[in-house]
Amino acid sequence: MKLVVINGSPRKEGRTRILSRFTASAYGAELIDLSEWALPLFNGEAVQSELKDVQALRKMVGEADGILLTSPEYHSGMSGALKNALDFLSSQHFQHKPVALLAVAGGGKGGINALNNMRVVARGLYANVIPKQVVLDPICFTEEGALTEEASKLVDDVVSELKLYIHAYQAIKHLHA
Repeated sequence: MKLVVINGSPRKEGRTRILSRFTASAYGAELIDLSEWALPLFNGEAVQSELKDVQALRKMVGEADGILLTSPEYHSGMSGALKNALDFLSSQHFQHKPVALLAVAGGGKGGINALNNMRVVARGLYANVIPKQVVLDPICFTEEGALTEEASKLVDDVVSELKLYIHAYQAIKHLHA
């Protein structure tokens, strides 16, 4: 089972990157770290398809069995970096593919709007966004820059549900093959 985590934070340091790296490491997933990738602002021009990072993004997402999207909440939505990356993709990369959503908030009821925003965009890509989702507040991270035990459990619950949907989708594909 091939999982891909997309770190939707443009920041080199930060809790979303901690979450993304933890998740990729803990579940053997490939990591697309948008704080390190050189994706230009999407403009729909064909020449962008020739860029190395665009080709790698499309290949990794297209070959994945399941995707985990992570994002901080910026002004009641997902990060611009994540939205831009998703704009380089299409339904051919996501159609029916199980996708999990994880947001990192600054605290005080934040994060839910980023989740809703990611859900709407993923639906536009024909992804199968799973029902379970999670928001991690600052208290979910230790001073040493790790997830707390409680936060790790929340992430594990989301990944377990994602794997359930991946297995179900694979079974359905085999029935129709």
